[in-house]
Amino acid sequence: MKKTWLTTVSVAAVLASGLAQAAEELQPADPARGETKANTICMACHGPQGNSVVPLWPKLAGQHPEYIMKQLMDFKAGNRYNVQMTPMAMPLTEQEVLDVAAYFSTQTQSGGLADRELAAKGEALYRAGNPATGVPACSACHGPAGMGQGLSKFPRISGQHADYAKQTLEYFRKGERANDPNGMMRGIAARMSDQEIAAVSQYIQGLSN
Repeated sequence: MKKTWLTTVSVAAVLASGLAQAAEELQPADPARGETKANTICMACHGPQGNSVVPLWPKLAGQHPEYIMKQLMDFKAGNRYNVQMTPMAMPLTEQEVLDVAAYFSTQTQSGGLADRELAAKGEALYRAGNPATGVPACSACHGPAGMGQGLSKFPRISGQHADYAKQTLEYFRKGERANDPNGMMRGIAARMSDQEIAAVSQYIQGLSN
């Protein structure tokens, strides 16, 4: 009798596990669901349709969904930390991450204007790098127009706020942000001067697709 009971419990557990797994299967990304979630928790900082008005908070409009998903999952896993973003990302389910990323990726970015003098200096670094210090061209990964590569999780940087781009490069340089694949961005930023970071950030802000 006891053996029969244990067998019944085991079968029930397997069936329950299977049902739970089926319930957790991801549905195709839905921008409409993502919009609802984004308007609830994201808009205050990242602005309407993902175009933030605060220069230190990144624009998400037009960003590759693969990149947005990686960053949110990194916040959830503790691989990236931000005092504002980490608490917002932690409660998100994987489905919500998928939907929010799909929503922001379908929005139109507002673009930006650059300081001409700084941008002129930044363009040379962006397109050719600095061979003397081993800084590679930004365009090698982010593309000539700064549109990035979704599948490689290289983000779109075209039109991004200069203040945010500058802050991000400084975080990489100091090792305060360390979720870049193979330490790629940390290695690059470590070779960049303050002036180079400021100049290339301005150039990025003025890029348009």
